[in-house]
Parts: sequence; C-alpha cells; structure tokens
Amino acid sequence: MTNFSEMGLNHQLVEALKRIKFLKATDVQERVIPIALNGKDLIVRAKTGTGKTGAFLIPIKQMSKPSRAPETLVIVPTRELALQITTVANKLRMDQEPEVVTVYGGASINNQISSLRRNPRMVVGTPGRILDLMERGDLRIERIRFLVLDEADTMFDMGFIEDVETILEQTPKEKQTLLFSATMPEKIVNVAKRHMHEFEMLQIGDEEEVVVSKIKHLYAVVDNRMKFATLLAYVDAMDPKKAIIFAQTQYAADAIFEACKKRGMNAMVMHGGLSQAKREHALRLFKTEGKFLIATNVAARGIDIAGISDIINFDIPDDPHVYVHRVGRSARMNTNGRAFTIVGNEQRNIIRDIEYMNKIKMEKIILDTHKYKDIFIFKRRSFHGGQQQHHGNRDNRGGHGGGRQNYRKERRNDNRGHYRQRGYSSN
Repeated sequence: MTNFSEMGLNHQLVEALKRIKFLKATDVQERVIPIALNGKDLIVRAKTGTGKTGAFLIPIKQMSKPSRAPETLVIVPTRELALQITTVANKLRMDQEPEVVTVYGGASINNQISSLRRNPRMVVGTPGRILDLMERGDLRIERIRFLVLDEADTMFDMGFIEDVETILEQTPKEKQTLLFSATMPEKIVNVAKRHMHEFEMLQIGDEEEVVVSKIKHLYAVVDNRMKFATLLAYVDAMDPKKAIIFAQTQYAADAIFEACKKRGMNAMVMHGGLSQAKREHALRLFKTEGKFLIATNVAARGIDIAGISDIINFDIPDDPHVYVHRVGRSARMNTNGRAFTIVGNEQRNIIRDIEYMNKIKMEKIILDTHKYKDIFIFKRRSFHGGQQQHHGNRDNRGGHGGGRQNYRKERRNDNRGHYRQRGYSSN
C-alpha cells in the first residue's frame, strides 16, 4: 500500500488525512486517485467497504478551487450513504472551506435551501431531492466540475435511472465524472456511454471477489412458522459479534425487533417508516454498542460500519442482486464475514438463482430449533414479512411494485415532508 504522502497531494490534505487516521491508500484508492488527478472520467467496479469514498473525495479535494456555486455534486441512493460521505468530506476540510451540504427527502427542504445559500463547494444528495431543488431554482449545477455517482447499481435498481439521467443532462459537458458500482450491469455502461467522455474502466478484484469473496454463505430451509426459531438457533450456534437482520417490510422489521427485545437481545430497528431522527439514533447505537440491527433493504443500503460479522436474511430477497447488496455490509476492508439466509419451503428455487447469478455456492445447514419450537411472531397466513396483507409498507421505493408514476407523485409530496402513503422514505 502507498502512503498518501507519496501521492503528490498537498500538505494540508495529507495532514487532514492523518487527522482521520487515513495513512495508507487502499487498493481502490491507489488505482483511482492518480487517474482522477489527471482529470479523466472513470467507471470503477468495486465492492462497498473498500475505501471508495476516499477514492473520489481525495482527488476532488486536491483539485477543488474557491467557487460561488457548487463545483462538486455527489449523487447517492440513500440518505444514510449521503450522510456518511458528508461526514468524511467535512473531516477533510482545509482552512475556511465551506461545509458540505447534504440534501435528501424526509427532512426539511427549507433548511436544506438555507444551507445551499451559503455557497457550499460540494453537495451530496439523493436523486429525488436534488431534482426538486433544481426545479425550484435553489440548486444550480451549471458550474459543476466534478460529478460522482456512488453505488450506481443500487440507485438504478431502486428506480432512479430517469432522475439520474435528467440531472446528468443539466450538468456542464466539460466536467469530470466518477462512477462507482459494486456490479456493472449493461444499463450502467449505457448511461456512461451517453454522458461520459472517453472514460476508463477499472475493475478492482475479480467479479466474484468484488461481490462475495471472504463471505461464507449459509442457508436453512424451514417451515415459515419456524423462521424466528431458526433465527434464535443461528444466534445461539454462531454467536455473531455484530449482525444486520434483513426483513422484507417495515411490518416484519418491527415484529422481529419487538420479539428480539422481549428476549433481551441488544437490538435496534431501522426502516423508512421511522423519522430521520430515530433512524440516525438507531444507527448511532448500533455502531457504538448494538449487536443486532433489524432493517429493510432501502434503510440498510449505504451503511458502512466496521465489525459486522454476520448478515442474516430473515426474508430471502427475490432478486439475486439484492442479495449482493445485503451481504456486502459484511466482510468489509479485507475482513471475513458470514451470510445466513432463512428459506421457506416454497422458496428453494431462489437459492439456485442466487448461486447462479453471483457465482457462489451456498451451504445448507440444519439448526437445532427444538427449544424454540413454540415461538412464533407471525401467523402463517401473514408471514414472509407480512407482505400479503401489508403491500403498503413495502420499504422499496422505485423497486418491486413501485412504478415510475407513483414514485414521481410521492417525490413531489416529499417537498411537504409527508409522503407516507406507501411507506417510502429512502429519498
């Protein structure tokens, strides 16, 4: 690994990196930073947790100049990722450089407008709120010099591709674009071809490595009524140090959380039905002292927390790509991890799809659930995350069942801070 002091960075930036204990570049930083400093457009396929936030922030900080309008726009799929990037960017501030402004739905748009009027150099945000602010005339992007798309595959899977393209079309042609994605589906490459100039593509690690290496993949096939008993048996047998438990819906996440708390488990819950303050509080607790975080797909995207040993799929994802995003919360920064999936009897075929699409082999295990056999948290008819009765709580904006028309309507309502009809709040 190369020391940052050997990369030709200015002294103030190197000192700022030292303050946050960034001393040596990770593989992705070592490969991205020199190319980015030469002003070239880049597409980077790299797993979350490999240091890619530093890979784009460091060269942008090095090349940044005083400006009366934002010169950097970072577009991300979720508010959690936006806040994490903002935290790192602000820690790398030099002299009297303005603070980074973060914009996302579910928070006061008026407060965000006030922050934008202080002429920040960098804006980090989710696509829907960025577009709203642009359409109001409160976010001007005609002077953008650097554009970053982070977790592009997640963003497009969530239905944001049209919004992202609308934003891209209004940025200057003469800019540098850096795109990061854990996977590289054709739709991402097509967007790059339309909006980037002679880009270079970097693939950090083999595809299997980027997605699932260093993770042991386990699953158990059970009757739906035994899913919570299976979760408890897994926790007993494996004793995870720190785990995220994924549920399909807000209803399921709440039910699992209450059942875990009743058993004395150190658990937090985070999903789109909670206020932003409650979500941030849950995340802080999980980072510092929590052992289990029960979360829905959207709420957990972009979470970058060291020390997560296990990912537990209480509800198996229907989409093999979603499996990748979930398990990517573990095995970060060259550590090992485990992924355990609880599979209903009628869902065995999904395991085969996940194995085939992600080029992995999942190991079937049998757990001793005898002492938990009478513990249920859902009735049989309302199991699988309660989605049969609770379609309205599906925490998957722009994904399955969302639809572009409904999404656009809800994004408009977001300006007034009360879109809750379908339980969306990721943007």
